[in-house]
Amino acid sequence: MGKLDDKVAVITGGGSGIGLAIARRFVEEGAKVVITGRRQDALDDALQTLGSSATAFCGDASRRDDVERLYNQVSQSHGRIDVLVANAGVIHLAPFESVTEEQYESQFNTNVRGVFQTTQMALPLLNDGGSVVLVSSIAHFKALEGHCVYAATKAAVRSFARSWAHDLKHRGIRVNCLSPGPVKTPIIGKMGIGDENLEAFEKTLGEIIPLGRLGRPDELAAAALFLASDESSFITGIDLCADGGLGQI
Repeated sequence: MGKLDDKVAVITGGGSGIGLAIARRFVEEGAKVVITGRRQDALDDALQTLGSSATAFCGDASRRDDVERLYNQVSQSHGRIDVLVANAGVIHLAPFESVTEEQYESQFNTNVRGVFQTTQMALPLLNDGGSVVLVSSIAHFKALEGHCVYAATKAAVRSFARSWAHDLKHRGIRVNCLSPGPVKTPIIGKMGIGDENLEAFEKTLGEIIPLGRLGRPDELAAAALFLASDESSFITGIDLCADGGLGQI
């Protein structure tokens, strides 16, 4: 018997990386999963991995009309949501003095507005007693070079988890935050680091992480499963850091 048997889960940014790993683990635990993303080709590849228990929606979490279409589809196909994982996010590394307006808007639009409206607009479908997992980052409390805007967006996500855990307590909906440290996913390749420097970059990161390595997507998926399932039935409003100790010691 799976920990999410007969549950309906929506996972934004589910086409690759942490989101895809979460979707895979949820399917293994018995859930019907809807993944979202902005690239149809990535979603198609993900569905090949996830099988018949998953469906996909191509759209942008920062666009309200896309989110509305997503939930219309979920309503028609499933009629409810038991677990929501707001995982979609972007990062643009830049020194404070070099941050462009486009970089600022892109990160706040997806990482803050996207999380806000993805969760708010899910409420009519979200079951009482359901679980919401917001994916933040240890950058929300740990200063990292070039992360100033990204960190601010993830601090907003952490704050949302606290506020919404309070706001939705009357419905028994638990809202928790999952904060990864460095994880080996495709997003590292989108941080402006050339392929020739990627191995050295990951090695340097590993040296400053107490456990001596980057995290794996499946390790984040295990943490998300804990927060989504009844295993965490008396937990709400927390920030669960899966970071190899980087932000802790």
